[in-house]
Amino acid sequence: MLDRGKLKAAERAFLMQYPEGFNDPEMVKIIKRHRMSPITELARDSFSERACSNIHVTAENMVKVVSRSSMVSLFEKPRFRDFVKTLDENEKAFMVNALREMLHGRQAVGFEAMVDILKTGRLAKWSLVSIIPAYYKPTREVFVKPTTAKGILRFFELDDPVYRPTPSWDFYRKYRKLINEGKKEVDRSLSPSNAAFTGFLMMTVLP
Repeated sequence: MLDRGKLKAAERAFLMQYPEGFNDPEMVKIIKRHRMSPITELARDSFSERACSNIHVTAENMVKVVSRSSMVSLFEKPRFRDFVKTLDENEKAFMVNALREMLHGRQAVGFEAMVDILKTGRLAKWSLVSIIPAYYKPTREVFVKPTTAKGILRFFELDDPVYRPTPSWDFYRKYRKLINEGKKEVDRSLSPSNAAFTGFLMMTVLP
């Protein structure tokens, strides 16, 4: 659990600079640059359980979301696009089914399956595994940015979960719990989404 004293101190520091939290005019400008709302809408339209039944369209939409996201690095975007192009019919179906399980079924199974398919292209990165769930369920799921995640764990002096570069369900599940419990301790204006809440932490607790 995130230390409440440290969390409240971070909250005070942030609200001194941005009194309205993420509704503050300066923060609104920053949020607009990230285009969170339109990409969230695209994700919800593209990855409903029914939409995921179309393998090829869903794979194309996965590329679209990754390509448009400001949270995925410019280096990873073309690599993911090219990787999806190389997949044969069965591999593409495996990837889309992994996403469907992550969003609508056995989440742990889908998560590990997504890691497995991305490993074949040396793309098992936290950003690529966690980005679509973070847009599809922005107040439930988490985007795992390595520098932010490591910084949060270090600042709050947490030994568990243990961060590792290769994505794992165990870390994701525990990290998500930390974020979802932590945001309950601060003003609601700091967590319009989990990405925003981790952004608040990044701005206040990271050196």
